[in-house]
Amino acid sequence: MCELLGMSANVPTDICFSFTGLMQRGGNTGPHCDGWGITFYNGKGYQNFKDPSPSCASRIAQLVQQYPIKSCAVISHIRQANRGEVSLVNTHPFTRELWGHYWTFAHNGQLTGYDTLDTGRFEPVGDTDSERAFCWLLSQLETSFPGGRPEPEKLYAKLAACCDELRQLGVYNMLLSDGFVVATYCTNNLYWITRRAPFGKASLIDEEVTIDFQQETTPNDVVTVIATQPLTNNEQWTRMLMGELCVFKHGEVVYRKDGSAHPVVPPTQK
Repeated sequence: MCELLGMSANVPTDICFSFTGLMQRGGNTGPHCDGWGITFYNGKGYQNFKDPSPSCASRIAQLVQQYPIKSCAVISHIRQANRGEVSLVNTHPFTRELWGHYWTFAHNGQLTGYDTLDTGRFEPVGDTDSERAFCWLLSQLETSFPGGRPEPEKLYAKLAACCDELRQLGVYNMLLSDGFVVATYCTNNLYWITRRAPFGKASLIDEEVTIDFQQETTPNDVVTVIATQPLTNNEQWTRMLMGELCVFKHGEVVYRKDGSAHPVVPPTQK
């Protein structure tokens, strides 16, 4: 299986601390040595770094770790290949345009029967189950809303239904962003944590690194980090439920739906 890392923040924030922990799992403290990638959004634009080499030994990963690119929406992935060869074209995250925005997607899991998914105009370039699922997902959204991007609640409800359908094909944990929101869907393993004032210290599990967020933030900062497994050993992470979809904007939950509950939309976000 692969591992995911995402971030949603209310102010441009670097992800160097969390990425430092994740990159060690790419061939050092973990077996995910078949490539890695990370996408940073800046408004409607994005920066994308990928490498089919293990992240723990990648010079490009070291650059990303040391260079504090600030963003309000980030998606990252380290790969343990199970569908498709180890190559740059099969390295996550994947990006496509829909409704005038670049959408970025990363997947952890393994699907069967994905070859029959109709992707419409969104043709896969590589041969992974993940990229085909992403193209199918965008095709479903575009077909369901031919007039353009719908209001948020309708979009998120359709997104949840599509993710439920993909989950029937196997393990489907995913991150999806258009640069303004970060959506995450869980089949088995996904956690998130929201950091806000009063900020404290955090220590990585995979590297001997501790940070005092109080020295790196302002009292108004809100930052949510999503990961396949918790990255720190002294903080309380929230584990997502099977079939749960969470959408974050500016670090806050703006939509939540799981398999047993009605959607929850905070009143201040409607």
